Amino acid sequence: MQRTEPMPDARPGDAESSAGSRTAVEAGAPTRADARVGREAGAIGAEGAAVGVADMAAAGGTAARNPVSAEVPDWSRERRRPGEWSPAKSLIASVRAYQRYAARRGLIALLGRRAAVLRHRFWSLVTGADVPLNAKLGGGLVPPHPNGVVIHPAATIGPNCMIFQQVTLGAVRGRVRTIGGHVDIGAGAKLLGGVRVGDHARIGANAVVLCDVPGGVTAVGVTAMVLGVSDVVPVSGWTAVAEDAA
Repeated sequence: MQRTEPMPDARPGDAESSAGSRTAVEAGAPTRADARVGREAGAIGAEGAAVGVADMAAAGGTAARNPVSAEVPDWSRERRRPGEWSPAKSLIASVRAYQRYAARRGLIALLGRRAAVLRHRFWSLVTGADVPLNAKLGGGLVPPHPNGVVIHPAATIGPNCMIFQQVTLGAVRGRVRTIGGHVDIGAGAKLLGGVRVGDHARIGANAVVLCDVPGGVTAVGVTAMVLGVSDVVPVSGWTAVAEDAA
């Protein structure tokens, strides 16, 4: 027969060990609570940081969308590198040289004007562009492909604009147009009459612009319509169409 022995009584050391374990667990409870509080504080801090970043983005949104100034000319856009073949920049440089010498008096200025005229004629033939010597061109003008560009002598173009090929800035009944700063005009666009184009606007390729274009919008089509307005509403004689609908 198998004999069953009674379980030994708990020893004093075991009781002390159990009491010590309970004491250690109780001592660790505040540590876990502190960790939970720390995690909550970290989440709040992260949320605050995200809000701060969003506020910074909102404050600098306009600068991010329009990194090019509409008021301060960036002359580096017209500067030619040594040995660079750039008929467009050479044509604009001849216009700048003529206007610079035209503001002076004396024999040197006279010779400079004549040299600038010869340079202008040569580069006009090379580029196939009609940019008058007395055109009012803001600094930083970039015509990447100047072939077929026609600018009326009385037109005014703001700084840091970009004009692509086959663009016409013409007059209607003696009325001419004013182009704001940092305006991009797509290939084949026609701006006719007393048109005013606001800063940072964009004119789409082959658009026919007959009325004013607000700043910061895009005008496309024949006759041109303004994109980027939430509802279809008249804007300075235009029909504004939402981008989603277009």
